[in-house]
Amino acid sequence: MATIYQVSELAKVSLATVSRVMNGSSRVSDKTREKVQAAMKELGYRPNIIAQSLASNRSLCVGMLVSEIHGPFFGQMMSGVESELRAAGKHVIIAAGHSDEAKEKEGIEFLISRHCDAIILHVEAVSDEYLIELSQGEVPIILVSRYVEQLAEQCISLDNEYGGYLATKTMIEHGHREIAYVAGPQTKADAVARLKGHKRALAEHQLTISEDLIFEAEFKEHGGMLALEHFLKLNNNFTALVCANDEMASGAMSYARSHGLHLPDDLSIIGFDNVVFASHLYPKLSTIENPVHQMGQMAARIVLQQVYHVQQEEIQHQFEPMLINRDSIADLT
Repeated sequence: MATIYQVSELAKVSLATVSRVMNGSSRVSDKTREKVQAAMKELGYRPNIIAQSLASNRSLCVGMLVSEIHGPFFGQMMSGVESELRAAGKHVIIAAGHSDEAKEKEGIEFLISRHCDAIILHVEAVSDEYLIELSQGEVPIILVSRYVEQLAEQCISLDNEYGGYLATKTMIEHGHREIAYVAGPQTKADAVARLKGHKRALAEHQLTISEDLIFEAEFKEHGGMLALEHFLKLNNNFTALVCANDEMASGAMSYARSHGLHLPDDLSIIGFDNVVFASHLYPKLSTIENPVHQMGQMAARIVLQQVYHVQQEEIQHQFEPMLINRDSIADLT
């Protein structure tokens, strides 16, 4: 079995340089990196992860806590983190918090106990105060889809208020005036911000904000079905439905068709997130882009820069949502 010493000799570089290449350090020129990698390939050398860890005092693993393991939203987020870290020779350990304070804390403690070099967190139940205290520990933390002012440099977030505003504004610009809104759980900051944006768009266009046309539900397909059922029972004369995420919109579309509504002629619908299936619904769902894959990549880049000292291009801390206009909105103008 080839050794690091043989790689060093074949590449005609020092052991320290070979180590830097294996650890993804930016303190190596591209020419030298290619020479070391060619020597490793020729010798069939596979780095000993345990030896690397002992030498660098790093586990070369990054923890990630997400609300759920299933679903397209978190799949895209985890993919963004994993692909970026794997390219740099690091691995990811994943746990789920299920939007429950005790489970989120339990998951964080588990990842710390695994000696992760850093932890990327998508958490909804633990308090800002807890996160601030956690950040003062030995393991660096990065927050995705959450903003805590005192931890601004450790946060990757989306302007959810503007996203909610943009969704409703789009309906208004298509001539809709009676607009129902399916809000996410108001215990979640992103759901609160999106509802706030919805109300801002109505107020800006001098439209009445009717609580009868707002329904709070889980961020799931069933939540959208329950919401549309509720609105139809009230017999409100609404022409548009704004949903706080695409899963809700999918459920609402299914319920609408099963109850004889033609989309989008009888009811226009817009979602939020632009998950993978949004363009495969019928009609294709108009939605608000939530670049969660890129946000996951950015969180990983912060870890690579701050923890492993791998130089990165400019870090983007806040992302702006954008409209993805497809076929689910009828134009009444």
